Amino acid sequence: MEIKFYNTLSRKKELFKPLAPPKATMYVCGVTAYDESHLGHARAAVVFDVLYRFLKYIGYEVHYVRNFTDIDDKIIRRAQEEGTNTKELAERYIRSYQEDMEALKVLPPTYEPRATEHIPQIIALIERLLEKGFAYVVEGDVYFSVEKFPEYGKLSGRRLEEMQAGARVSVSEKKHHPLDFALWKAEKPGEPSWESPWGRGRPGWHIECSAMAMHYLGETIDIHGGGLDLIFPHHENEIAQSEAATGKPFVRYWLHNGMVTVGREKMSKSLGNFITIKQMLAKHHPEALRLFLLSMHYRSPLDYSEKVVSDHEKALEGFYETLYLLRRLKPVTEKPPKKHQKPLEEARQTIANFEERFLGALADDLNTAKAIGELFTLERILNGLLKLCGRFPSPIHLEVARQGEEIVRKLAGNLLGILTEEPEAFIEARREKALAAKGISRQEIERLISERQAAREKKDFAKADAIRDDLAQKGIELRDTPWGTFWKVI
Repeated sequence: MEIKFYNTLSRKKELFKPLAPPKATMYVCGVTAYDESHLGHARAAVVFDVLYRFLKYIGYEVHYVRNFTDIDDKIIRRAQEEGTNTKELAERYIRSYQEDMEALKVLPPTYEPRATEHIPQIIALIERLLEKGFAYVVEGDVYFSVEKFPEYGKLSGRRLEEMQAGARVSVSEKKHHPLDFALWKAEKPGEPSWESPWGRGRPGWHIECSAMAMHYLGETIDIHGGGLDLIFPHHENEIAQSEAATGKPFVRYWLHNGMVTVGREKMSKSLGNFITIKQMLAKHHPEALRLFLLSMHYRSPLDYSEKVVSDHEKALEGFYETLYLLRRLKPVTEKPPKKHQKPLEEARQTIANFEERFLGALADDLNTAKAIGELFTLERILNGLLKLCGRFPSPIHLEVARQGEEIVRKLAGNLLGILTEEPEAFIEARREKALAAKGISRQEIERLISERQAAREKKDFAKADAIRDDLAQKGIELRDTPWGTFWKVI
């Protein structure tokens, strides 16, 4: 299968050819562990989780690293505010993040390294840069000299002479150039520190990713991912320090996901407009969040609103209802009517071609939006099959229905991480949660549904309609099918 990804470095789609197939290496920048993770972090995690699943599905042996930054200025400040130490604080939020990932059905990567566990590798990389003349020491601090690396700015498309120290660039009189960045920071009172050839101190932010990526994956890696906000300065600096040290290309394909926005403004902790993953999981099913996070192409911005997430939850619930009703099909006739033969064959062909279309969408720059569109096209086919069966499904109807259900499980479940639960269990859990929230008795609902069914059998449609209206007032929606009455709380 031909796979193409948009490479931020070349600014075009490129054919994916890993360095040493069937092995493929991937590094994704993880979280800085000083606070709860929000939807922006969730989007990056879920997007690259789908990429990881996809590459494994089509036969690659994927070595995937997602790091934790467990020492930096933000962590130190928060620990001081809380009266705790940085290690305890970072570990608390790392555990919290891992809980979020498990709830969101994000597969664990091959490695999840912490910066503080790789101080020797970081120091060794800085020593290489000093030896080659790309770095300099000032009063225990070590800086990378951007003027010594002629290609600085190639990822972000900026020219060095046009760049100025921005909001995320620390300005210091010690620097030879405003954009020089810290590889090592000299010890300050009350801060964690480690021994180094330049005195006690701690690593700068950027160096950790290069050191850990090369330690686990080699000096040239296939894919490096992260949010668009990391292109400059973080990923730009990773390229500079890595390629200056090795003389080799650091990354072959740079992939960046768009930001989650609120009212078209970037969601971030600094702006105070963020919604934590835990807050979302308290209100929504994890698969509904995955569906929302994958609903736009990964490079596009994704605007959050409660209504949009709720709409995706309803769509997910509707798909589970379709699978639930398909499970209840039982053959009552040997052969389908002749008029069913053509629509059955069309459904069979749609199902047979689904995998090619679905994988084709993901192979075209991980187009999850298109893949989801194909998935809901299949749902319409399956709903059409339910209507086609009527009261007289045949073994052929069931065979096609089972084929559809199996392909949904195989692809939506394994690759998108949705529709993974048993439909019956999903429906029952949703009912119980909704009933508890409304304070409605399940026994009362089922008694009224039975009374309504008895009234319908006696052709007392006035009473049946009155019961339906009464249930609707209670927030219970009924759906009559040839296999009984399906109900849900709305």
